[in-house]
Amino acid sequence: MNDIRWGILGCGRIAHKFANDLQLAGGGKLTALASRSLENAKEFSEKFPAQYIHGNYEELVNNPDVDIIYIATPHGLHHEHALLCLNHKKAVLCEKAFAMNSRQVSEMIDAARKNNVFLMEAMWTKFVPHYLTTMSMINEGKLGKIRSMQVNFGFATDPSFPQRLFKPALGGGTLMDIGIYNVFLTLSVLGMPDEIDAWMKPSKEGIDEQMAVVFRYNDGSFSQMLSSFLTNLGTEADINGEKGRIKLTSRFYEPISTSIEFFPGRPDSKENIPFEKESGWGYQYQIRHAHDCLHKGLNESPVMSLKDSLQLMNTLDAIRAKAGLVYDADKG
Repeated sequence: MNDIRWGILGCGRIAHKFANDLQLAGGGKLTALASRSLENAKEFSEKFPAQYIHGNYEELVNNPDVDIIYIATPHGLHHEHALLCLNHKKAVLCEKAFAMNSRQVSEMIDAARKNNVFLMEAMWTKFVPHYLTTMSMINEGKLGKIRSMQVNFGFATDPSFPQRLFKPALGGGTLMDIGIYNVFLTLSVLGMPDEIDAWMKPSKEGIDEQMAVVFRYNDGSFSQMLSSFLTNLGTEADINGEKGRIKLTSRFYEPISTSIEFFPGRPDSKENIPFEKESGWGYQYQIRHAHDCLHKGLNESPVMSLKDSLQLMNTLDAIRAKAGLVYDADKG
């Protein structure tokens, strides 16, 4: 079976992590790189060599030797770049957040179906071992009925941080960049809420530099979520059930540790649940899944479906509406 030939659109920090883990995934190879600056693409290729180095995105999408393109640009540009790829009949793995709003996501889905090509949101957390172990424990009833969640993700920023985080045109703000993980995890565990409340502290640029979100459910369950660019939060998740709870510590969204803290009863009854962790950043798991989908001729992932992505974006839209966070993309 031939290796899947990858192109990377955008040569920033996350693209470096992806390229590193592509080498660990097996079954695929980095064939082409594209940046709006040929110099940037050449610099990237010094660490991760590719057969083709493109100084613009049009050359990449017209390259016949590329099977699938990983979109690694800021999420304010995902809609534009995904449509460019899809309308040239290139399969797409697009980094989260998938787009800026549900209208854009719907247009991306329509383009994928019209062109009969694969499209998936790169929500890598859904494929990593600790997430799969956690969801298995919940589905097996080890926590009982889930009654509440607390999920936090935040770090104190300064001028050295990427400027995309603060620019509305690039989708800046905590919700779309890091709070999305809080929402994703809550939806995974509790499903769609019956009521949403949200509050934000706006920055001078107009993005949310801190966001508090509460999901309420008709059965009395709820989730509290906080994302911040103002303070260093624990970046942890507590999932609390009637029979026990799980605590995902230290960067709950990525496979940073090798065990899950499980409290099956009393607060002092902690057990460490181990899981397998490979070297690398953790992107290889979703890469392998994309390979499997392409080899099977699928145009949509059965794990991170397009329905899942649209549901997630609809929820983010509802949160922003409650908090009063509006982007220019919402006005188009």
